[in-house]
Amino acid sequence: MKRSHDFSKAVQNPYLKRIIVSVKIENVRDTSKSFTCDGLVDTNASLMVLPAAWKDRLGDLEPTRIIELETGTQGKLKGEVYGPVRIQIDGFRPIFNEVAFVEMKPADGWYEPLIGYIVLEQSQAAVDMLGHRLVPAKHMDLKSLICARASCFGNYSELPR
Repeated sequence: MKRSHDFSKAVQNPYLKRIIVSVKIENVRDTSKSFTCDGLVDTNASLMVLPAAWKDRLGDLEPTRIIELETGTQGKLKGEVYGPVRIQIDGFRPIFNEVAFVEMKPADGWYEPLIGYIVLEQSQAAVDMLGHRLVPAKHMDLKSLICARASCFGNYSELPR
């Protein structure tokens, strides 16, 4: 089998393009505290990740926990998780979730918020790799639930009906 890219040496795949979408984030308790920004769709991230410098934009949020995050270069950093917030990716339904604030350095004067897979799943937004865009997912995925239940019962024929 022909190897086209050596990912172990961090060679970038020239066919993968960045997907950047507009997202609105709003404090659930104080709707006057909100902002809209462009976010990078990152299916390797889990939460909505924002720069710590923007924390005041959302007003008084409840801190829920401190988490350890691993970056793409395998570095470790701490993130502060706050909520509740309303997150709406442009063109998709709004969801209620939390955001993680991390210390970021602006690249070329701009911060790069990340839209993680939990936000994408809840918003029913699927990644179209060929079109380099987000598309509506027709169904929420429950396949892993069925597989987990099936393994508990040994096989599918023993699943309760």
